[in-house]
Order: sequence, then structure tokens, then C-alpha cells
Amino acid sequence: MNNIRIIDLFDLSHTAAADYLRQFTYPWEALKGIREFIIKLGNSLDPDEYSNPSENVWVHKSAKVFPSAYIGAPCIIGAGTEVRHCAFIRGSALIGENCVIGNSAELKNVIIFDNVQTPHYNYVGDSILGYKSHMGAGSITSNVKSDKTNVVIKNETDQIETGIKKIGAMLGDYVEVGCNSVLNPGTIIGRNSNIYPTSCVRGVIPAGSIYKTGGIITAKKE
Repeated sequence: MNNIRIIDLFDLSHTAAADYLRQFTYPWEALKGIREFIIKLGNSLDPDEYSNPSENVWVHKSAKVFPSAYIGAPCIIGAGTEVRHCAFIRGSALIGENCVIGNSAELKNVIIFDNVQTPHYNYVGDSILGYKSHMGAGSITSNVKSDKTNVVIKNETDQIETGIKKIGAMLGDYVEVGCNSVLNPGTIIGRNSNIYPTSCVRGVIPAGSIYKTGGIITAKKE
């Protein structure tokens, strides 16, 4: 199961959550404590660099938050990040530096690494998005199974019982998700992988892969 560990998916030098994530082996293990971690980290931030517009909300002074965006607590928005019109940040969101949270995007209980883009009509819940990952317009994470049972991570022949009801997707660094794709509960996409538009993805996608129409997975050519 080495391909789904935190150290296999993410370069931790690109997130303020590095020390927090190092406590865990697998990324879904970090979801439960995101809220408390953000509050602790936020209270340690330099007030000369971060504004505190409401309780447990910290926004770097170089970030741009449009007036129509909703920022729920707790939340940290990093340097150079842009939160565009009508973005809905429900809370428990750590957003890194130089990110784009776009028009009508909705975030909840997430760690967003630096340079991530969710620019158009995206839902990202109970998920971790790695460095320079990008979600195409209309692509979403589905974080609850239709039968409301606990999420199982499906990795080839392995069935990993998580004991958690809400898990969205874990996107490794440099992952590209095509427009209008659905990432089913417990989806894990390895670094440098691409997902074709309008895909319905589940399970573990190996690093350096292309996920094509019909669920066909091929290795990228070097």
C-alpha cells in the first residue's frame, strides 16, 4: 500500500500543514482533525501578515477575496491566493499560497496545498489536494456513499476499511482532473496523473497515469 501513503502523494514543503500531516501514514487519517489544527495554526500566525476579519478566519494580506465570497470558520487563506465571486468556503479549510478558489466553488473540511486551482463550479469536501493540482470546470468530489456506509479504499485487490463515513478525494501533486468529472468517495489519484473529462473515477489511480473514457488506465509516456 506504499502508493497511497502521504509521503507518496505529496511534497509537504508546499503546505502549512506539513507537521500536522507527518503524524499520519494515510491521508484520510488527517481529515478528522483539520478543524482543530486550523484553529491552532491560525492563532499562531503573525498579525502583521494576516488579517483576522472574523473569529477563526485568517486571510493573508496579499490574498484577494472578492466581496461576494463567503468565508466560514475556521479558515486560513494563504499569500497570493484569490477567492473569486460567490465562492462558498463552508469552514475547516486550509488554503495554501497562490491558489485560485473560483466562481461558485464550494470547499469544506479540506487541505489545499500551494498553487492549487479549483476555478469553476467545483465541490471539494473532506479532501486533500496536492501541490499544483487542478480541477477542471464542474469537476467535483463525492464524499458520501449512496448507502451512507463507511468509505472503503479500493486499491487493486486490497479493500481498506477506513471506518469513516465522509471521505472525498486525495489528489497527489500535479494531478489534472478533466471538466465535469466525478471523483467518488475514497478516490486516490497518484502524482502527475491526468483524468479525462466527464470521467467517473473510483479507487486508486497509480502515479503517472492517464484515466481514459470507460475507466481505462494507461501509463503516461515519458
